[in-house]
Amino acid sequence: MNALLSIGFVVAWSSGFIGAKLGSGSASAITLLLWRFLPLALVLGVVAVTAGRASWRALTPRDLVRQVAVGALSQSGYLLTVYYAIQLGVSSGTTALIDGTQPLVAGALVGPLLGAPVSRTQWLGLGLGVTGVAIVTTADAGAGTGAAWWAYLVPFLGMLCLVAATFLDRRARADVSPMVLMTVHAATSALVFTVLAVGTGAVAPPASGSFWTAVAWLVVLSTFGGYGLYWLILRRSGVTKVNTLMLLMAPVTAVWGALMFGEPFGPQTAAGLALGLLAVAVVHRGDRHEDDRDDQRDHRRDDHHDHHQTQRDPRATSGFTPRRST
Repeated sequence: MNALLSIGFVVAWSSGFIGAKLGSGSASAITLLLWRFLPLALVLGVVAVTAGRASWRALTPRDLVRQVAVGALSQSGYLLTVYYAIQLGVSSGTTALIDGTQPLVAGALVGPLLGAPVSRTQWLGLGLGVTGVAIVTTADAGAGTGAAWWAYLVPFLGMLCLVAATFLDRRARADVSPMVLMTVHAATSALVFTVLAVGTGAVAPPASGSFWTAVAWLVVLSTFGGYGLYWLILRRSGVTKVNTLMLLMAPVTAVWGALMFGEPFGPQTAAGLALGLLAVAVVHRGDRHEDDRDDQRDHRRDDHHDHHQTQRDPRATSGFTPRRST
């Protein structure tokens, strides 16, 4: 099940870059994002009012404010920079590759901010993955896309938004369902992009079929699939595993972009893809070994506790039953 969730997450999250490329030729980034989130927020709101009321009980006002901030960072801020970069001419593969530096930043901060130690095996996997991302990024950017040099800095802002959202969510104490999180985040983004669209005169959608194809693609694959699985895996497996899977977004999007849009994909890109796959294998194997060691330590600790209990009270193992007073 965990393997299927991981594969689904990688494909669904990567689809967001492809969907942004699909819609970039027919509308501005703000218009595309507005019509991605406005109908989505309405549908999720109806579900929340009718069928999902019970799942909202664990969400306190303080948790709601926190999740609004998480949504503003992880969806509004992150996606606006991604879509804007693609609108400026940065290819979908390059945008994903730049965002692939997120695990390096998050991995460096996970210890001091969350108190969650990262093993040497995990650091090795993250290092391999980041090296792979750097290789693919160099190859893709070197092919030339016609974008200004500063356009390549825009996705870095989105990466920082996503890192901040991840740490902010990990500090939340309430156990909120992914559907509630998605509803809050979608409603937040719908409000943000409505304000931006009204302010910039970008509310009216184009009548082209490609625009609405991109909207449907982004709602179904990227939002329900990508963000739903993102928060589910984050809660089940932790920030390090999510960051390791994030390393695969760059090579997968590069392959997808090459097949769908003819973006460059050569031996250097393939080498980066191989390193990303190796990074995932190293980290996951290290996690399994770490879990085995933890189980062994727990078993020894339990045996040690039972031994001392037997020394203090022979009745613990001798089957002695105390008499009742008469």
